[in-house]
Amino acid sequence: MRTVKAIHNASFSPIGELITYTALPNRSIDQVDPFLFLNHHGHQVYPPNNNGLPFGPHPHRGMETVTFILEGDIMHQDTGGHQSVITAGGVQWMTAGRGLIHAEVSSDEFKKQGGGLEILQLWLNLPARLKMTEPFYKGLQSGDIPKLTLDDGKVTLNLVSGNLEGVQGAFESHLDLHLSTIFFNRGGSIHLTVPENHNIFFYVIRGELRVNEALASIHQLVEFGAGSGNLQIDAIDDSILLFGHAEPLNEPLVAQGPFVMNTHEEIRQAYDDYRQGKFGNWSF
Repeated sequence: MRTVKAIHNASFSPIGELITYTALPNRSIDQVDPFLFLNHHGHQVYPPNNNGLPFGPHPHRGMETVTFILEGDIMHQDTGGHQSVITAGGVQWMTAGRGLIHAEVSSDEFKKQGGGLEILQLWLNLPARLKMTEPFYKGLQSGDIPKLTLDDGKVTLNLVSGNLEGVQGAFESHLDLHLSTIFFNRGGSIHLTVPENHNIFFYVIRGELRVNEALASIHQLVEFGAGSGNLQIDAIDDSILLFGHAEPLNEPLVAQGPFVMNTHEEIRQAYDDYRQGKFGNWSF
């Protein structure tokens, strides 16, 4: 079984009125290569006539964002011409690549009506050979995400990327990357096998789980050590898990603000290119 090295508590880091917990990076763990950053927004209830999400136009280069909408919605716009509103259960995947500007805000309907909101955004590193790839965006609603029913219906796995039991995930990754959200009823149990050379990303969104005899609960990230790729996961309570695994890039990493590159010079170039309008012109 894969050994549990440590369990890390996400840091409470609200953004204005938006409840936010940051699981990566924080004071006790920097990254789980190639998983770089995770913000968990909510759960909270917005009143009618609210301001919604605060993520107005901003640039990115050299990485990808994967956004999981558990409650509420996100209206996405970017300088590549993509525009969508993704609602509860849906997922957004954006490859920033060589650079673009995007905004992630609440829909006009959500701002008018209010309601529950819970959203997670995960950043993935891109290898040096793909840092300057063409930007990409795809947003899928809940019904477009393949779902596997396991343990006699006590576990539901939403397969975002990768392949499991012959089922292909909703998104194709540049990396050999598995991502899923797993919903457990109390007492539900699954056994997963992960390649030994892959790093594991394991974040408890809700509830409490036992993984390889270690207990992890809401807002906790489990860090794994060496060993085989086997994981035994048992639900102590109704729970939701954000789960992933991928081969580490093992490349130099320089991250500054919205840019993730391999050298400081590349970061300086990213800021120069952004100021010169090379990420596109915001016209929404």
